[in-house]
Parts: sequence; C-alpha cells; structure tokens
Amino acid sequence: MREMIIALLPILMPVFMGTILLFLKRLKERKVILLYTGTGLLLTGVLALNVILNAADHQVVLFWLTEQIPVMLKLDSLGRLFMLLVAVVWICAGVFSFSYMSHEKNERRYYGFYLITFGVLMGLGQSGNLVTMYAFYEFMTLAAFPLVIHNQSREAIMAGLKYLFYSFFGAYMALFGLFFLCGYADTITFTPGGILSAEVIAEHGQLLLIIAGLMILGFSVKAGMFPLHAWLPTAHPVAPAPASAVLSGIIVKGGVFAILRVVFYLFGADFLRGTWVQTVFLVLSLWTVLMGSMLAFGEDVLKKRLAYSTVSQLSYILFGIALLEPTAVSGSLVHLIGHALIKSTLFLCAGAVICRSGLTKVSELRGIGKRMPVTIWCFTIASLGLIGIPPTCGFISKWYLATGALDSKIAVFQYAGPIILIISALLTAGYLLPVTIKGFFPGVTSKEAEGERKETTDDTWKKCEGDGLMLIPLVILTAFSVLLGMFPNIMLNYIDGILSGIL
Repeated sequence: MREMIIALLPILMPVFMGTILLFLKRLKERKVILLYTGTGLLLTGVLALNVILNAADHQVVLFWLTEQIPVMLKLDSLGRLFMLLVAVVWICAGVFSFSYMSHEKNERRYYGFYLITFGVLMGLGQSGNLVTMYAFYEFMTLAAFPLVIHNQSREAIMAGLKYLFYSFFGAYMALFGLFFLCGYADTITFTPGGILSAEVIAEHGQLLLIIAGLMILGFSVKAGMFPLHAWLPTAHPVAPAPASAVLSGIIVKGGVFAILRVVFYLFGADFLRGTWVQTVFLVLSLWTVLMGSMLAFGEDVLKKRLAYSTVSQLSYILFGIALLEPTAVSGSLVHLIGHALIKSTLFLCAGAVICRSGLTKVSELRGIGKRMPVTIWCFTIASLGLIGIPPTCGFISKWYLATGALDSKIAVFQYAGPIILIISALLTAGYLLPVTIKGFFPGVTSKEAEGERKETTDDTWKKCEGDGLMLIPLVILTAFSVLLGMFPNIMLNYIDGILSGIL
C-alpha cells in the first residue's frame, strides 16, 4: 500500500490541483493563480524526486482491466530518467510562463492543463506494461491539446486538430499492435530484452515483424518522423512559447520513450536486428534528419524554424535506436536528454524575444543581442549544443551516434549515417547561428537595411531583456546542457546500466 501511495502521488497531485484550477472559477486574481500553480509544480517535483531517488524498483497493480491484463505502475531505470527530465524541463518552463503568460488571456485554463499534463507524464514514466503506457500516452495527447490551441485563433484551432488527427492515427496503429501482442505473448509487462518466446517467434515471426513496424511507425508520429511529421511544424509555432518548449522538449519525447519500450522491452533487439523493419526504420530516420534540417534552413519564422529543427533532431535519437548497437543507443539516450534541455531553451529564448520585442522572424532580429544580451547568449550556447560543439552534451551524443553507426557494420548505414549527421550539423549551424550573428553583429548589408536602421527611433532599440522569471529558467537549462557535456560520466554510467539489461 505504501509503494502504491508513493507511486501515485506525483501523478494524482498535479492532476487534482490542475482540475481544481480549471473548475474554481472564483479564482481570478493572477497572483493567487501563480502561487497556486507554482506550489503545484514544486510539490510534484519534490514527489517525483522522492520516487526517483528513494523508491526501489517497484511494481504496483492498480486494478485489473481483464483477468489477464493489469493496469500497473513499474519503476525502472529508463522510467526514472524520463521522470527526472520531465520534472526539470516542466518546472523551468512553468516558471518562465509566469512572466510570459501575463500578456495572454485565460491563464487559469492554461495552468490547469499544464499541471494535468505534468501528472500524466509522471504516469507515463512509471507505466509498467503496454496497456498502462498506451492509456497515459493517450491522456498526454488530450491533456496537451488545450496548450496547443490556447489562443483560440483559427490557425491555432486548425493546428490543434491536425495534431489530434496525426496523434490518433499513430495511436490506432499502436493499438492494433497491442491487440496482437496480448494474443501472442504470455505477458505485456515491460521486460528488458523482450517478451516474445522462441516458439511464438518461430510460428508467427513475419506477422510480428509487421506488428513491430506498425507500432514503431505509430509511436513515431509523436516523435515527428517522416512521413507523419507534418503536425509538428504546424502545432509548435501557434502555441504559447512555454507550451512550445514543453511540446518540443518533452511531449515529443513521449513518442521516443514509447518506441524505446516497444523495441527493447517488448519485441527485443535480437528479434528486430537484421530484419526489414530495422532497414525501414533506419531509412526513415535518416531521411527525416536531413529533410528536417533542410526545411529549417529555409524557414524565416523563428518558432517554425525551431519546429523543423525538432523534426530533424528527434530522428537523431531514432536513428541511434534503429541501429540496435550499444554505443549508438547510448548516444540516443544522451541526445534525448540533451535535446530536451537545449530545445526547451531555444523555444523559451524565442518566446522571450517575441514577448519583449514583438519580432517573430529571423530576418527581423538585427541587433537583438544588444537589446537582450542574456537571452541571446543562452540561445547561442544552446545552438552550439544542438550543432554538437564541445563542451556541450550535444557533442557527446553525436560522437556516440557516429561511432555507433561505424561500429554497427550495417551495410550502407555505417557510412551514410555519419555523413548525414555531419551534413545535418552544418545545416543546423546554418539555421541557428544567423540569429547570433544578426543579434550581436548586425552590420549593414544593403542600402535598404541602412535606410531602415536610420528610420528606427532610439526607443525601438532600447534594451528589452526579460525579467528574472524569464532569465533564471533560461540560465538553468543552458547551464545543465553545458555541465552534462563537461562532466558526462554520471550520465553515461547511468545509461550503461539501462543498456546492460536490454542489449
């Protein structure tokens, strides 16, 4: 009973507090709403940390869906990693939103769903079997939907509907696989190395490969892999910047987390290695890496550029998973951590620029570094991390991914992988560093630009740096991305512990 309470508290506390916030219409004073939300975020973070640090690996059955299928929570090393990442990013983005959302309407509704989604993600991290994970995965989709459509413009509503359509389409493919696994496997409890017996593989191997392919493709919708990526660059730009940060930093990682469970805890790496499923997975992930970088390179709207970047960078993680090689999978997990921190930082920086200056396009950001130095320095350092420049954690992850590809000895992909990763890194530099260059070294590139600058009043160019509630989360997330790159051993040793059970 005690284990059940400890496991449930970080799930139920924010869901309960968020629901109360939604329905307590008398709660209108902004200071009270912020205090209430901040308390909810802090309590959830403490409860999650208690589970992560102190609770032994537990298995708690909440109830039985059928006589053979329990809804259960099961904590393991991968779940701990996901919960910690969610807590850090969610709290930082939440604090940032206290300042950013002051110019938005319906804050109470926003914070209500923000807390509810936090709790659902805590449940996703602790999911013990496929049914439980699928339930929390769908709850995550629904809880995040109001964050996407928050401003209720036509563009936001259409983007939200596109997000739902793609998400449900992918979820139905995963559900199809769930039905088959329930019929062919003795258990659907996540087990390192997989749940399929040799007899079942021998008898139904080809059908199970189809099911595995469908489930990977279905969950990859949330992770933005081609050809089901189009919702992501549509939904992210229309959401408030803090929501974009958690969508790109965390919600999409829900899809990656589900793929990790499917590949290594349900089907097993040995079953998939050398099959057409692995080949298709590798092709799609590499193509998405390249395609997303090229689309980002040609996009002028800052948040949309970052959204296309997310499409590309997520497939770095998927490529490492698809290689089924220890070094590459280690690189995937490092990139999962690094991308969550870095991309959240970039979206929050973009939000600060939009909120304080009103500028939304990269071409408009001439001189913004002099007006918002801390923000643009954080953007610059995070950009270097995404490119893969040491000493950031982005360098560690990309080194491991390239090394893992070379060690995999998979024809074509052992060389194509590193080549495409390098090309993508160059494109990443091409679409992120111009913000820094324009921001700190505006220069004059044409007579038109010179005329435009002369017509600009001094008031327009005054400093418009964000307040402490904006800057502190940016500095914290940026510092984490650098420190993990400078001192990666703790992170790598923990990841090695995860890999020892699945590869």
